[in-house]
Amino acid sequence: MTTFDDRENAFEAKFAHDNDMQFRAGARRNKLVGLWAAELMGKSGDDAAEYAREVIAADFEEAGDEDVVRKVVADLAGRASADEVRAKLAEMLPVAKAQLMSEA
Repeated sequence: MTTFDDRENAFEAKFAHDNDMQFRAGARRNKLVGLWAAELMGKSGDDAAEYAREVIAADFEEAGDEDVVRKVVADLAGRASADEVRAKLAEMLPVAKAQLMSEA
């Protein structure tokens, strides 16, 4: 292999790794928001964990975060606004990334 091929393979590997980490961080963020929302709904333990999984799954309905926002706002039934949920999503992303980095 030439140096160019080595560099190309390295860039492709980094791109794949970065995409994987972004996906995992988004899923972890959604889990954290799901646990926050579950607490607001009075859920704990297995019920809270199950709800967090539902929030993670909701993110696969469409691109972006609005599917998660709609689900959480509807489930909270007035306990938090869409803007509060979006703020919590933004707040939890760096927390999720830090958790993933500490696990690596």
